[in-house]
Amino acid sequence: MKYIVLFSLLILWSGQVAGQTNMVVTNAEADAVLKGNFSPADYAPSVLIDDPLLIASEMSGRIRPDSLRAFITRLSAFGTRNTGSDTLSDVRGIGAARRWVFDQFQAFSAAEEDRLLVSYLQFDQDICGVGRHRNIFAVLPGADTTDHGVIIVEGHIDSRCSGVCDTACVAEGVEDNASGTVLVMELARVMARYSFPNTLVFLVTIGEEQGLMGANAFAEYCVAQNIPVRAVYNNDIVGGIICGETSSAPSCPGLNHVDSTGVRLFSGGSAGSPYKQLARFVKLEYEEMLKPTAAVPMDVRIMSPEDRSGRGGDHIPFRMRGYPAIRFCSANEHGDASNGPDYDDRQHTEADILGVDTDGDQVIDSFFVDFNYLARNAAINANAIAMSAQGVPIPENITFKRNGAEFIVSISDLDPPFRVFLRTASNDFDTIFELADTTYGVFPCNPGGLVFVSAAKVNDAGIESLFSREIQLFPAVGVEETEPSKTFELQQNRPNPFDESTWISFMAGQVPAFREASIQVFDPGGRMVSELPIVHIREGLNEHLYVHGYGQTGVYVYRLVVDGQVMDAREMVFAN
Repeated sequence: MKYIVLFSLLILWSGQVAGQTNMVVTNAEADAVLKGNFSPADYAPSVLIDDPLLIASEMSGRIRPDSLRAFITRLSAFGTRNTGSDTLSDVRGIGAARRWVFDQFQAFSAAEEDRLLVSYLQFDQDICGVGRHRNIFAVLPGADTTDHGVIIVEGHIDSRCSGVCDTACVAEGVEDNASGTVLVMELARVMARYSFPNTLVFLVTIGEEQGLMGANAFAEYCVAQNIPVRAVYNNDIVGGIICGETSSAPSCPGLNHVDSTGVRLFSGGSAGSPYKQLARFVKLEYEEMLKPTAAVPMDVRIMSPEDRSGRGGDHIPFRMRGYPAIRFCSANEHGDASNGPDYDDRQHTEADILGVDTDGDQVIDSFFVDFNYLARNAAINANAIAMSAQGVPIPENITFKRNGAEFIVSISDLDPPFRVFLRTASNDFDTIFELADTTYGVFPCNPGGLVFVSAAKVNDAGIESLFSREIQLFPAVGVEETEPSKTFELQQNRPNPFDESTWISFMAGQVPAFREASIQVFDPGGRMVSELPIVHIREGLNEHLYVHGYGQTGVYVYRLVVDGQVMDAREMVFAN
């Protein structure tokens, strides 16, 4: 095993992205591993544990709620972790907090034969009047450099009150986002014992509250240095279970509603999106590998939008650069961070604290983070990371064809077995088919409406690859209401019935010139409740996200209107 030495300011490149300059990885060894320039034998554990099924069964039991609680309690004690706060104090501010996380990563590494390479990514940018900043990360080298790949799990450490650069307020930021930070830390502690074909990165970012600055810097580093990132799992607000009076749509049901089993997966795009496919991978791995034996089964919800309405997270800078990236978020969230005069929720206030003392003995006995719930979210992350880090190749040379009530699949670049996935009106798969010993198959599907199909390679251990991109298969002409001469045709909204939002799509044939167009939504009484303007129409499939929130039920009507003329109309079901 190599002796790990930290080299300050050894790796430097110039250039400017969003005001970020002088990016520096402080550990040259970590930088080399991320680029694939290393010998896996130098980082092999003395006791090799690389069976993915054994790893999956062990990890959940090794993730400890008490460990998460201890980490969060320590993070809350720094008073504030605002990105612009003190960097010199040993007890208060972002500097003390990030050094503590760095030291914890070092301790985890020491406990596991120094297999974690701990580093900062330093960059210069004016954020809240401070010019130099540091992300903290730990790298677990992969066992296979022949097909080098990198899996990232991240959470932002910075906190804030209502003022984005208010460094004087007490900003413990327990739910937002000590919960995500300690989840990443606990996974580093637990997963450093094992060996994975792909390299893992446990990333703690800064500057999220000022515009995703730290994640943007790391994503740009990955682009500049050609790091082969295969999946990014962002954890932001993942420990609370209580709904606030306000929360950003898609929202939770109402004040003090409790949900200790739901977790939301946000991701970009809709049909064909590799980001939604990553969310489906996470859910399927949980449903098949952990849920059958879970003491408290979790409800993993694939959400339609990329994030809550008007909000964002550290998965977005990675998605913007083409890396598959998703966000884990609690089902219930305590506030929408609006911070107006009547705002009483905890998010982005001094009230985002560890909890309260209900019996006056000066000891917190009622916590705002549920550590058992947080541990379950950590286990879902760990399982998805471990399975996506197996490096199973993704089938790319796939042909899908539709023939009435059947579809045909042919895969020519890899050997079987495969799994083939069919989806229609939901964000989830309807059916999963198996190709055990062949690269060709014919499977049933609904003859009417769009269907979406994709595939994954399965390795000798029974672990599937990350999923291929989805392909849209359209119904034959004459099925349902399709007419060759029809210029516009609305598709059934997806999902339907749906969560707090749904994708409304329509097909466009030859696109005529138009002055104005919109999608109009009507309630059961015939009252128009929403109108979505359409600025551009392209030939083929056009998609628009409609967010309605909680509280409506029944059958609603949506219609496409172009220059005052109703082109098509359909019904959809509101189910909450």
